[in-house]
Amino acid sequence: MALPHVNYLAVLVAGIVIFVLGGLWYSPVLFAKRWMALMGKTEEEIKAGAAGASMGVLYALAFLCGLVSAWALAVLIKHFPPITPLRAAEVALLCWFGFAAPTSFATAIFSQTPKPLWLINSAYNAVSFVLASVILALWR
Repeated sequence: MALPHVNYLAVLVAGIVIFVLGGLWYSPVLFAKRWMALMGKTEEEIKAGAAGASMGVLYALAFLCGLVSAWALAVLIKHFPPITPLRAAEVALLCWFGFAAPTSFATAIFSQTPKPLWLINSAYNAVSFVLASVILALWR
């Protein structure tokens, strides 16, 4: 099966937006304090990184994840014409509601993740999917 052509510059920009939104979402401007409290971690522990990895590596991996999400959304949006910002947002919310939210919620249930922590993380996914999809629809 051939995948539809996508605008890779738009995918890059959407990936950057996802990454920047993540920086804002998990900053003191929005949810950092609540998120860290729910994680049971201090700011120093967060800055130290996961499993001793450098923050640069963590940021690079987070950016790569955003690029993959933006690319997948670009491919999916092409299958739901007409490609409008509203249609793209609907596809993004469908992806979140059908895939990201339920799988992460099931994981949260079994890992005993506090529901407010799941909500912060999952809402980031929903917002990032919608923003990226609207960018991709506007910039074909």
